Amino acid sequence: MSELNDKGKEKDNDLTENLNVSSSSSDSDTDDSSSSSASSDSEDDDPITQEYLDSLLEKARQNVTEQDQLNGDDVLVLENSSQPPLPSLNPGKLPPSYFTYEKEGSILSRDPDAESAVKASRSIPMPEFHHDKILTQKQKKELKNKTTGPDWFDLPAPAEADLPRLYREVEALRLRNQLDPKRFYRKEEGEGKGIKGLPKHFAIGKIVTTNTPFGEPSGENLTRAERKRTLVDELVDDAEMKRYAKRKFEDLQKVKGAKGRNTLNAKKRKPKW
Repeated sequence: MSELNDKGKEKDNDLTENLNVSSSSSDSDTDDSSSSSASSDSEDDDPITQEYLDSLLEKARQNVTEQDQLNGDDVLVLENSSQPPLPSLNPGKLPPSYFTYEKEGSILSRDPDAESAVKASRSIPMPEFHHDKILTQKQKKELKNKTTGPDWFDLPAPAEADLPRLYREVEALRLRNQLDPKRFYRKEEGEGKGIKGLPKHFAIGKIVTTNTPFGEPSGENLTRAERKRTLVDELVDDAEMKRYAKRKFEDLQKVKGAKGRNTLNAKKRKPKW
């Protein structure tokens, strides 16, 4: 019995201690709440200054920059690298381009040498213009008739003193059909009219010698012996043409000889046998 009484007393003591601890904790909580309410009341009473707002804004900015650094990519910087740094993408001021584009889209090429020549010529004074004598209608017509114009390569009208010499050249060209039996040419309008049948504007050219890609004379060029001063000399000097002309001449002579003197009596003579 004595042991049971002792145990009951111990339980009562424990309960009393727990009650004391809970009461003390509740008292402390009430003190804290009262102190916090007092502090909040004191804070509400104090006014918000501009410095306080600036400090809050600065803290917000720092937080944003830190967040960006965490979310951004890492940049590796190599120190003491042997390779040179990369050049800048901005080339700076460039010289003018060789091509200029118009609004319509066409391209115009520019030549720096020509531009420099134009700039140099601008510094040279312009020559003085001399007022020539006013031409009459007759003189204008003569100047107009001297050439055929740019549409026909400015073919000249030969002088009257050169017409007889040029007529022989043109006549040789017209008679080339008689010298070459394997070619046939169309008859010209002025053929058979003499000097009056010559065209008004014409010119006789010369074949220019050509060279091979190695700078040597080409085999298609005429040799020095084959070159003649006039076209007639070249046509007559051809060996094949000479043989053909000789044969044709002999045929014509036979025909003429058959119709010549004493040919009629030879035909009428009747031999006795």
